[in-house]
Amino acid sequence: MIRLITVDDIIDTFLKGKQRGWEFIISKFTFSSSSRTKSAFNKTSKLSSNWWIIPSVQARRNLKITGNPKVNYKQFLMQDILKDRTNLKLLSLGSGTCRHEMELACYENFEKITCVDLSKERIDGAIKHAKSKNLNNIEFLCSNIDKFEFKNNYYDVVLFNSSLHHFKDVKHLLTQKINKCLNDSGLLVINEYIGPNRLQFPKHQTKAINNALNIIPKKFKKRYNSTIIKDNFYGSGVLRMIIADPSECVDSANIKPTIHNNFDTIIEKPYGGNILMNVLKDISHHFLDLNDEKRELLHNLFQFEDDYLDTNSSDFLFGVYKKQ
Repeated sequence: MIRLITVDDIIDTFLKGKQRGWEFIISKFTFSSSSRTKSAFNKTSKLSSNWWIIPSVQARRNLKITGNPKVNYKQFLMQDILKDRTNLKLLSLGSGTCRHEMELACYENFEKITCVDLSKERIDGAIKHAKSKNLNNIEFLCSNIDKFEFKNNYYDVVLFNSSLHHFKDVKHLLTQKINKCLNDSGLLVINEYIGPNRLQFPKHQTKAINNALNIIPKKFKKRYNSTIIKDNFYGSGVLRMIIADPSECVDSANIKPTIHNNFDTIIEKPYGGNILMNVLKDISHHFLDLNDEKRELLHNLFQFEDDYLDTNSSDFLFGVYKKQ
């Protein structure tokens, strides 16, 4: 069922205005979809409280992907998948701040890592950061993907870290551009949201999210930088999502089937997010420093999501695939 506008849209707009300034909200009122997309990633405020900031959630994700809560997917990639390969060329599309790519650039396995992103602000910041770390095997390009020159049979690795779900025609991108620019032994690596387009979750998932939210005491439900209590989850409306960022989850549901139809699976690790992402949004700051009560509460939420995943597909996925 498609939702045009919800209560959460109103709350989120209010919180974004407080956290990022009302000029940010005003910037969304333009007919240029490209401008609205760029504004979503420029002047990003650190004032946020999403599920990925919680150390225990990060450890859970690592465990599900690598088998070790202290080993992230980049370390796993280098230790298990690419450990014997050298002179690698990696392309990252929608690289954002390029934090993950700079972590990979610290390995001698890479001859060159190319980061491409729409946001000049983020690219400029990445350039400064790379210089401070003396990384010479990484380059940064501010470019629209339609203007980027894909070299045939050139890259050893193409990486999408939370960016593939922002591309509007996943099948065309993967089959006509990514597949062709990878060399014969090339790998596609994704760490992605692969759930419903535009976050239009089915009713049974919304119900499960609210059941999980009810586990949390009221004292931990105060939304970040506000006095608003998170009593219910309504989901995102399509209208607000398109206005805020036309690229957000525009074709996410096609990611997994398209990859399976055009690439061979080397490794695939689902890690949930169906419940946790939505329950913890705006209230994650309560769980940065844990006591026994909060630790037990997170444990119960983790178990709730695991039980949900027993009969439902994961909304997030790490995968490594080989060009066919």
